[in-house]
Parts: sequence; structure tokens; C-alpha cells
Amino acid sequence: MKYIRFQYNDEVMYGTLANEQITKLSGDFLDKRAVPLDETYDLNDVKVLSPVNPGKMVAIGLNYEEHAKEQKKPIPEEPMMFMVSPTAVINDDEEILLPTTDRLIEFEAELAVVIGTKAKNVKKQDALSYVFGYTCANDVSDRDLQKKDGQYTRAKSFDTFKPLGPVIATELNPNNLNISLESNGEVRQNSNTSDLIHDVESVIEHVTEVMTLYPGDVLLTGTPSGVGALRSGDRIEIEIEGIGKLKNQVG
Repeated sequence: MKYIRFQYNDEVMYGTLANEQITKLSGDFLDKRAVPLDETYDLNDVKVLSPVNPGKMVAIGLNYEEHAKEQKKPIPEEPMMFMVSPTAVINDDEEILLPTTDRLIEFEAELAVVIGTKAKNVKKQDALSYVFGYTCANDVSDRDLQKKDGQYTRAKSFDTFKPLGPVIATELNPNNLNISLESNGEVRQNSNTSDLIHDVESVIEHVTEVMTLYPGDVLLTGTPSGVGALRSGDRIEIEIEGIGKLKNQVG
């Protein structure tokens, strides 16, 4: 199943998506009481919004071995977590705005996990039962500020630095999904989530040891190798198997 948050005639709605047709739901799909209505929309007639407005976003760094190597960093023994601002989230087809052209700002294709049930001290074997579904993310990162600060929050939290979407897909195996990124039509990242150092279940277990996750919270699971610079005018497309394509222009 694919779930979508969208806008039509200035009204924000929730629905399910199949064959380019949206079936409206009675409320937020994270609300288990939401039911399908007898009301449909053509995908081309609506504005697709980020599938959730996260209460918080927790990211995992250096979670693919080849990316750790290209960053010249040791492989973390356990998931390396940090916070990024949810106000950085933008929609599919919305512009990524670079705050400056004087620093190295890079793209990072990532699988995003959307939490569906309140989660605290979750055991690995139960972790996926707390997940609502999965979507695409671009963890845009200012490398110069990352190096200067010695941590990641400022470097990754500028407004527009977290494109998310276009839909949430359920019933996927998150640890075996093809993930790729094209910049201006050229494939720059191409991997599979089977290459995650710490799988999705391990990430959920470690994060919930520290903090409670709530429905709509998002976990960013790390990026494969091949990250590269963003420049004004670039067209970035991230595709994850079973989810679809997240497309953004760089302003």
C-alpha cells in the first residue's frame, strides 16, 4: 500500500495511491481510525506534500561501509545517531535552497523510516511492528560546517535540506531495497539497503533505548557511497524500490 498527503483547492488531505489515482481517507493515515471515502483524485491534479510533518528526525551517520570509506571515517560499532531539524523538510518537486555557494553542500540519498506506533525500549525482533512505512529522503549536508562544528545538526538542518517523499510505502523489506540517486540524469549513487552496516531493526532498537519515538517521527538510515556537490540548477532524483522517485530542483 502507498499512502500520500496532498493538497487540493488549498485543503490538505490524506489518501492511498494506486495507478495514479488517490482515494481520500477520512483523516491522517497515521490515525488507525481513518477509513477510505468514496472520493478520488487524479495524481496530476493535486500538489504532493511531504508524507509527514515529523515531530522529530533522527539520523544515522556512516551506515554504509563504502560511504564511511569515502568520508575517511571509521565504521561505527553501533548506530551513530544525531538529530536534524524537522523544519528542514520539504515536498517532492520543491526547491532545495543553498544558503551559500562558498561551501561544499552535498546530496545524500537515504531510506527514511516512518514510525507508526509509540516506541520505547524496543527489542530488535519486534522493531518492524512499530513502523508505519518507508519513504525517500535527501539528507542534504553542508560539509564545511560539519567539519567546522565537529557535529552534524547545523550542517544538516537548514530550511529545505530534508526533501521527503513522495509517498509512504508499507509491506516492504527495508533491508533489501535498491536505492539510487541521479543528478542531472547521471547516476551518482547506486546501492541496496542490504549493505546497511546496522539494519533498520538495530537502528530502531538503539534509538528507542535513548528516546521515545511517536507516530510520524522519522529515522534517516544513512547514505551509500557516491555523495556529491549540489549546484544551483541541478535536478536530483532519488529512487527507492517499492516507493518511487523523490524529485527536487536546486534553487
